[in-house]
Amino acid sequence: MPVKQGSLELLQHPASKQLLQSTIPARLAYIWTDGTPRVIPIWFHWNGRELVLGTPSKAPKLKALAKNPKVALTIDDNSFPHKVLLVRGDAQLQPVNGVVPEYALAAERYFGSEQGKQWVTQLASMKQGMVRITITPEWVGLLDFQTRFPSALAL
Repeated sequence: MPVKQGSLELLQHPASKQLLQSTIPARLAYIWTDGTPRVIPIWFHWNGRELVLGTPSKAPKLKALAKNPKVALTIDDNSFPHKVLLVRGDAQLQPVNGVVPEYALAAERYFGSEQGKQWVTQLASMKQGMVRITITPEWVGLLDFQTRFPSALAL
């Protein structure tokens, strides 16, 4: 019997593992302080337990996340049949002096080792703190459009 949508076991599915190593930014959805929804592309790092994001300490989204930490995050690919990992949880915020370590790891994954290190060095030279955002999955969905379809198309 296939694992049901919502189960954290879906994080162990091969398609999920592939998406968690993606070089395509995730899309983070959250509620702005006026109650309207927002979605932004953002780099991520999966540490096996939580999704870790890094952002400058003056990023506007931090005020909204502090007010309402409920978020949804999607990671997808660009090849057919498309795969999509859907995650819901609460964002936890932690100020960091310098660059968030997981952000540095994400930079190397997205840019490659050399360019990623250069990016982080440049960012660190700006002497701006960052905030480490962690999202521990509470609900996970997976679509692969072969065996796992959106509920409206489910057979």
